[in-house]
Amino acid sequence: MWAASCLASCCAACACDACRTVVSGISRRSARIAYCGLFALSLMVSWILREVAAPLMEKLPWINHFHKTPDREWFETDAVLRVSLGNFLFFTILATIMVGVRNQKDPRDGLHHGGWMAKIICWCLVVIFTFFLPNEIVGFYESISKFGSGLFLLVQVVLLLDFVHGWNDKWVGYDEQFWYIALFVVSLVCYVASFVFSGLLFHWFTPSGHDCGLNTFFIVMTLILVFGFAIVALHPAIGGSILPASVISLYCMYLCYSGLASEPRDYECNGLHRHSKAVSTSTLALGLITTILSVVYSAVRAGSSTALLSPPSSPRAGAAKPLLPLDSKAEEQEEKEKSKPVTYSYSFFHLIFSLASMYSAMLLTGWSTSVGTSGRLVDVGWPSVWVRIITGWATAGLYIWSLVAPIMFPDREF
Repeated sequence: MWAASCLASCCAACACDACRTVVSGISRRSARIAYCGLFALSLMVSWILREVAAPLMEKLPWINHFHKTPDREWFETDAVLRVSLGNFLFFTILATIMVGVRNQKDPRDGLHHGGWMAKIICWCLVVIFTFFLPNEIVGFYESISKFGSGLFLLVQVVLLLDFVHGWNDKWVGYDEQFWYIALFVVSLVCYVASFVFSGLLFHWFTPSGHDCGLNTFFIVMTLILVFGFAIVALHPAIGGSILPASVISLYCMYLCYSGLASEPRDYECNGLHRHSKAVSTSTLALGLITTILSVVYSAVRAGSSTALLSPPSSPRAGAAKPLLPLDSKAEEQEEKEKSKPVTYSYSFFHLIFSLASMYSAMLLTGWSTSVGTSGRLVDVGWPSVWVRIITGWATAGLYIWSLVAPIMFPDREF
């Protein structure tokens, strides 16, 4: 017993030293990566608790106060929602604190980039605190998470549109034959991939002998949008480019696939997964890793996008100046650097993580409709299907609007 106690103490001390070493190594430049790591950690904790926390939560009287104990899936969903709520509260508090930060001389700038040991401890305490909240609060959070997730997906779409238009403007701006050929080749590849993708969707999700009218409608509607993008972009009155149209076409086709692949495994028209009743641990891990990468990339992209996040006093994107002075010994230079405007909105950066917390909770719980085998998967169920399909339609609408808005309102800047 004494040896086990000593071993546990040594392990705890080593873990603390390791955490202290990692935290001390987080610099101003790597702060955003550290926030992403913390967010990814929260998703891992959510997934682990979804698998193992149900028996313990059944014994907590303030959670399991029902006359009849709910199914195991209810406690799994509740565990994910409580971790997500803690994550949401943590980043929302940071977003509130960071409102109005305009230059690096603000003391809150140091809080945003430093104090990592204190922030990790606060994050742990907030997450633990959510497991003492009544079920009514968690239920309310579940309801608003659906709206927050939709807002997060909308931000994803806006970031994509900003990216493809910027990509096109950069290549066209070179005004060289090589870049025009590259633009044409990439556009052609995207269109070929879109049409090949559509053929595979018909093969996978409209199997013969079954009435799959809904899946056929989704695929045909996406193809109509693909043709519509090209027609609108190449119209003489619009004067658009084929590159953004091709990239958005491929993305919409991917969203259509993602939506159809999220159909329940026992659905007769889901030919891709119709025979896969059992779910392996590797499949679950792959789904979670894909989710983490997708959500973290969106959050980082949003946090780096000056088109969305730059406060009025900050420089625009592309000002490739270091955040720290090269000569740290010069006091005047250091003071000048401290008074520099921030390059992005810290408040909105944390708000993106708050919305991403809601979105990831919906993915891990099947949009809180875990039923049978689908409840053990990541992002499977009819709510996930409709979210993906509607996101594709919203992407199409926003892209068309980005083309016609300058024509309809020539006096405004878009």
